Amino acid sequence: MLPEGLYKRRKHHTTPPTVLLVLTNCIVLAVLIQLFTGCTSINNFFWAAIAALALYNVYTIRRNPDEYNRINAIIYVLTILLMVGFFFYFSSQPHNC
Repeated sequence: MLPEGLYKRRKHHTTPPTVLLVLTNCIVLAVLIQLFTGCTSINNFFWAAIAALALYNVYTIRRNPDEYNRINAIIYVLTILLMVGFFFYFSSQPHNC
């Protein structure tokens, strides 16, 4: 038969909240760019979703203040700046419209 603990829900104790937050930001930003940016304009829902993502970031950082020491905060800020840079880089590329 099947082992008893096979279908038990596993918790992510090994993944730090800082990594989960950065991954969430990257995935959400990639989906938002694909869905709500066009060749000539950016949909207003894109900016509303970015604001909601920023609120989620503030909530997560406030919830886990002990995880965000100096080095984790620097890495977090660098990834946010990198995502902003990618947004401007890809928005300036010619599109196939």
